[in-house]
Amino acid sequence: MSDREQQRIDFLKGAGLADAVRAPLPGDASTRRYERLTTSDGATLMLMDQAAAAESQTCDPSWSPRQRHAAGWNAVARLSAGRIEAFAAVAAHLKSLGLSAPAFIALDAAAGLAVLEDFGDDLFARVIEAGEPEEPLYLAAVETLAALHEAATPEVLTGPAGDWPLLTYDETALQGGADLFVEWLPVLDSALTFDTAAIDGWRAAWAPIVARGAAGASVMAHRDYHAENLILLRDREGAARVGLIDFQDAVRAHPSWDLHSLLQDARRDVEPALEARALEHYFSLRPGIDRAGFLRDYAGLAALNEARILGIFARLIARDGKPRYRQFMPRVWTHLSANLKQPGLEAVAAWFDRHVPEARRR
Repeated sequence: MSDREQQRIDFLKGAGLADAVRAPLPGDASTRRYERLTTSDGATLMLMDQAAAAESQTCDPSWSPRQRHAAGWNAVARLSAGRIEAFAAVAAHLKSLGLSAPAFIALDAAAGLAVLEDFGDDLFARVIEAGEPEEPLYLAAVETLAALHEAATPEVLTGPAGDWPLLTYDETALQGGADLFVEWLPVLDSALTFDTAAIDGWRAAWAPIVARGAAGASVMAHRDYHAENLILLRDREGAARVGLIDFQDAVRAHPSWDLHSLLQDARRDVEPALEARALEHYFSLRPGIDRAGFLRDYAGLAALNEARILGIFARLIARDGKPRYRQFMPRVWTHLSANLKQPGLEAVAAWFDRHVPEARRR
């Protein structure tokens, strides 16, 4: 038995759950793991297991871009490194707004272990596959975002494991994400090569979009808001119908960020007509928004996110030996290609025309 397994056993015993039946859940691209716990009376809970030492350190709010790059990817991108303190603080804020985040049943933040309320298996993506009408679900997800965006956005979040800073998704994080494309696509596809001049041109093309994204950072962004991370809670009403998980990397970001993550999903198709209706619903809930400016930023930041995702998928395939992510890349390319036709993306589109032939966009 590993030391970590003994730690899990001791934690569950201390939480009064020593006799719970444990069933591991499938993993994702992170270092975090979950188990479903079934108690003797048939109730279910979730064990979250995230050893803090499994990832590089998080970003100190005072660090310069140079210090962040020296510290590693989590600091550059302002990721939480899976820290349970972050999950707990974000969950507390979401619940304070009447939104649905899992309640904590037991917690040992130092050990990276927690027992959470179980929201079940009705992920939006799965219930849609089973025949649930998708439009009401997407409109509910938009209502949840509108409620979050209308709320005050604190600089520091307080949860049962202590305070956690809500950092801004700033120029360093945004450009760092975009740069994953030029770093990892050539590793996956040797036909692509980007010299220093090409990389300088890449960053110059994205600079206005990065600047607008950072300047518009005004709301809490879940940061991974899509149909695989939203759970239908049929016994709740309003925005609380949407169960939220996997939000530990939340940041202060442009309000379009979670919208395009939802509506230009890398993992499933969302018809353009539904995307348009969902955006209209968002604008109806937040009528004071400059619609034209918002849509310009929406397209620009969606394109940047899609370049980032392509870089991440290339890294997962080429470095981590996870070929299943290749199946998602054509969909992401389709989203990116559509966004490159929008106003404000002319320089980025020209860069792709110069450096990435159509035949390599797959």
